[in-house]
Amino acid sequence: MITRRQFSLAAGAAAWSEVPQAYAQSGQIILGQSAPFTGPAAQLGIQFHAGAKMFFDRLNAEGGVGGRSVEIRKLDDGYEPDRCIQNTQQFIEDDVFCLFGYIGTPTSVAALPLAVKAKMPFFAPFTGAMALRTPLHRNVFHLRASYNDETALIVKHLTTLGLKKIAVFYQNDAYGKAGLDGVTLALAAINLKPVAVATVERNSVEVAKAVATINAASPDAVVQIGAYKGCAAYIRAARAAGYGGTFYNVSFVGTQALADELGKEGAGIVVSQVMPTPYNSVKPISREFVEATQKTKGAVQVNFSSIEGYIAAKVFTEGLRRATGKTSREGLINGLESMSNYAMGGFNVSFSPSDHVASKYVEISMLTGDGRVRT
Repeated sequence: MITRRQFSLAAGAAAWSEVPQAYAQSGQIILGQSAPFTGPAAQLGIQFHAGAKMFFDRLNAEGGVGGRSVEIRKLDDGYEPDRCIQNTQQFIEDDVFCLFGYIGTPTSVAALPLAVKAKMPFFAPFTGAMALRTPLHRNVFHLRASYNDETALIVKHLTTLGLKKIAVFYQNDAYGKAGLDGVTLALAAINLKPVAVATVERNSVEVAKAVATINAASPDAVVQIGAYKGCAAYIRAARAAGYGGTFYNVSFVGTQALADELGKEGAGIVVSQVMPTPYNSVKPISREFVEATQKTKGAVQVNFSSIEGYIAAKVFTEGLRRATGKTSREGLINGLESMSNYAMGGFNVSFSPSDHVASKYVEISMLTGDGRVRT
């Protein structure tokens, strides 16, 4: 396990034809969110939704956008692609204004063709997979950095510490493979490759085979590309089987959920982050978020997932405010594309007609034994 001191030291537009115009629901702008609200990944959907809803509730209390309120309608997909497809079809049939804050790579990848075909904005999916970013689709906008960005920083952090025997434990789906590709790419750039790889099925904690495979390679560190339940199960089982190295995770794991799962066993676990930390008030956006949560009297938790939902809602609203004329999907897209170097108090967002990825911001955090997260 690395020490705290060591940690600190290292620390297609052309394919788009015409967008349907003049969407109008009397007095409301309806967003559709398909996400896990039950099951082993539920906290990701619950927390993101809570942060976004908190922002929109305040916005609506202040008059909304142009006098129109914003509402998120949520449907539970349990982090399963087939259910997400059904939810997305329902949202399209209901003619929601925008698909917002979908959670996960396999679900978002399944929904993407439907959104593109319907020419419906697909905003801020909670995933860093390159498959959703390339090629560019005019209706798809990403808030967070990619998994390639996160895994590049993780590999740099590990190799700075002199740790070069790196294994990958990944979820056996589009998300896990996207993360594995990122690690492999970053290692290949320095003439290395994973010393071992092993998988876990989505929504599963059956990790015994993966532990045996990876422990046999005696890696210095294991990079985990999974959700919090499976990653926590792997950490416990690997340590019980004698593994003494360290564990790194990408942001999708659900940082606070992982800390809550592991308790004291979480000490020293490293997680890359793509949002400013909500756990201190150095950055104005973090102060704004924390102050907003305090007004909910505990209804909204302070964590990386909820601040991502909050920032997503804030960026969406700015794009809508920049739309000219009658509220429309085309107006939203144009408004978002006009957001070049939009500063939000420590987290900058930049879209353009040729770039729909708002940020490449990545930093490293570490769990402590008392359930906290340090950056």
